[in-house]
Amino acid sequence: MNSAARRYARSQSETASPERLMVLLFQAALKNMRSGAALLTSGRFTEGARALLRASDIVLELRATLCRPRAPELCDKLGDIYLFVLNRLNRAALSREVQSAREAERVFAPVAQAFENAVASLQQGAARR
Repeated sequence: MNSAARRYARSQSETASPERLMVLLFQAALKNMRSGAALLTSGRFTEGARALLRASDIVLELRATLCRPRAPELCDKLGDIYLFVLNRLNRAALSREVQSAREAERVFAPVAQAFENAVASLQQGAARR
């Protein structure tokens, strides 16, 4: 990424709402999962593992944001999904298993999309008021 793109991305994250920041985290995790799997497939194992571990770090942060007192059932289910994804990402990074990276992405992508849709819906509702 060139320096202008980096500055733009930094500006976006520094001025974003908390909801938008969460969307950016989900997107970054997915981007790293996909990149890591592609790199493993092409035999670039060190770079692939690095990308998968970045995705793992993000998913771990997302898991830490769960607020169980507000929605215990939802948090339990999301927590289980995040643990599954973390397990698959770490397995893929350590053993070069592309299939594990793809499983993590397949399970994580619908959660990311649902969160993005929820944020968009909230923003549309706020814009109408």
